[in-house]
Amino acid sequence: MRIVYTDVLVVGGGLAGLRAAVGARRRGHEVIILSLVPPKRSHSAAAQGGMQASLGNTARGAGDNEDVHFEDTVRGSDWGCDQEVARLFAHTAPQAVRELAAWGVPWNRVKAGEREVVMDGQRVMLRERPEAHGLIAARDFGGTKKWRTCFVSDGTGHAMLYAVSDQAVAESIPVHERCEAIALIHDAGRCHGAIVRNLVSGELSAYIARATCIATGGFGRIYRVTSNAVINEGIGAAIALETGVAELGNMEAVQFHPTTIVPAGILVTEGCRGDGGLLRDAAGHRFMPDYEPEKKELASRDVVSRRMEEHIRAGHGVKGRFGEHLWLDITLLGKAHIDGRLREVKEICQHFLGIDPARDLIPVRPAQHYSMGGIRTDASGQSTRLAGLFACGEAACWDLHGFNRLGGNSVAETVVAGMIVGETMADFVESSAGDLQVSTALVREFLEREQARIDTLLHGDGSENAAALMARMQEIMTDKVGIFRRGDLLEAAVEELQQLLVRSRSIGIATRRPGANPELVTAYRVQKMLKLALCVAYGALQRTESRGAHYREDYPRRNDADWLKRTLARWPDAGDTLPTLAYEPLDVTRMELPPGWRGYGAKDAIAHPATEARSAEIAAIRSAFGHADRYTLQQALMPFEHLVPEPYRGRNERLGDTP
Repeated sequence: MRIVYTDVLVVGGGLAGLRAAVGARRRGHEVIILSLVPPKRSHSAAAQGGMQASLGNTARGAGDNEDVHFEDTVRGSDWGCDQEVARLFAHTAPQAVRELAAWGVPWNRVKAGEREVVMDGQRVMLRERPEAHGLIAARDFGGTKKWRTCFVSDGTGHAMLYAVSDQAVAESIPVHERCEAIALIHDAGRCHGAIVRNLVSGELSAYIARATCIATGGFGRIYRVTSNAVINEGIGAAIALETGVAELGNMEAVQFHPTTIVPAGILVTEGCRGDGGLLRDAAGHRFMPDYEPEKKELASRDVVSRRMEEHIRAGHGVKGRFGEHLWLDITLLGKAHIDGRLREVKEICQHFLGIDPARDLIPVRPAQHYSMGGIRTDASGQSTRLAGLFACGEAACWDLHGFNRLGGNSVAETVVAGMIVGETMADFVESSAGDLQVSTALVREFLEREQARIDTLLHGDGSENAAALMARMQEIMTDKVGIFRRGDLLEAAVEELQQLLVRSRSIGIATRRPGANPELVTAYRVQKMLKLALCVAYGALQRTESRGAHYREDYPRRNDADWLKRTLARWPDAGDTLPTLAYEPLDVTRMELPPGWRGYGAKDAIAHPATEARSAEIAAIRSAFGHADRYTLQQALMPFEHLVPEPYRGRNERLGDTP
């Protein structure tokens, strides 16, 4: 029995995991990172458009601050987020982007003087302030009042990942590559580490840690068409679910990105529309102003995706050999702009479509992109039910995004949450709660259990095909649990997914090799992925309202009276075929921004009974503190600074910022 001991175990080598590891290491603790791939190959590298941080440097970002970013985030979430977490995030994001600049991220910079941009299909001249010259620039993104998205052309994730990975190397943090956590070791409400499989040798080991952090990204591969990498199968969230103790939050909240290329599903950044790109139909008509006359192409992602699908349903889609699609037009941006700021988009179009986006329209259609749901944590990033287990990034339901996230907020969340979780894990390890009290008998029990499961797959007499089960699951999720949801389709999805889960317990494989064996990996992963799919589909079936990216055609109104609450899913018994759901109410009486109109569609939400009273209370506080600075006013509305780790409590500075 091979046992590896460490203070902190980070499962996942992308931006969130790396930043959390660096934070804990700089506090003097031993850290080990597990990664399916070399960290610089993590899916974080695919992020194109940018990260949001309220710097306020550019002409169109002037006047931006944490208050504006906070409000955009809450409205974008359709009032599904934790507002204290949104405040914590908006406060810390400027520090994160500046830290990355110090680490070598080559952010695009402001150039003083006049420059030409495309806005609403028209060429417009902007004048950048001389005092802003050389500061970090920002572009426009959907759902924001200010230009706030800091960027490195369209390779932001790549630049950030390399810089943060280099910091992990500089801190001598070991990365155990091609190693997969397949179960969490836990007892009496305490996580002690993980059982880990070496994907090359097949050997199982136990990693014992005082703090364990899941940072494995999203679970997009439960869908057939997704912008996620092939490794984004949600196994980190699944092993937390399989403890029967840890909870997953808001799993039905799945975001579909408006612009992925057809048919590959590869992302074309929101930066295309932020920089002035337009959406057109088969007739060449720019249709988004017909649906959203104010925000047009830069409405929130859930809104744009629905409008696109509605337009296709209305008969305006482009007929193609791979089905219907719409066009993304960035030709008006010009070759120089595309070559300079959208180089990756150009390469994707050339390699996968054989077109030049400076001359040709890009065929696009919405596809699964992001998971707002994940391991439910508190504001510090620790599981609300399993001590010693932390999560950050897309694997977590922190809950920053609620039922829809704004573009650029997830890239920012990776490093912001990583900063915070790195500190809170260090605090945990240094406290008595972080003391290790685990017996080798418990470790052996978990290791032998996982080995027995693998041996059953390798040497059992099952007849089910893992790849076929995987493909059918993906078809069900895409066809029945997609952008538009309906009760009868969700019921059918849940029923068939349960059948697939039962069948997955009788998988047989042809390749008996215990080491590098992709067939074996598919077999044990699909069993876990089916549980995640059931959390999504069953949660969507039970939530009889529409909120953010969760849109029920049979319940089209947002219902704050009954559904202003977070879905919590557990899987208490391995033999179950459905998750156990519970609900966590969002406390309107403590909200800084009570529920209201997002700015899209009809003002027909069903109000929460406490909203009117809280809105009156907020108005009274604003009136009473009318002459106070914005920091004093904000603290009177909803204190949050107690949640901020000590190193990050300082105020952010901006050009022309006044108290």
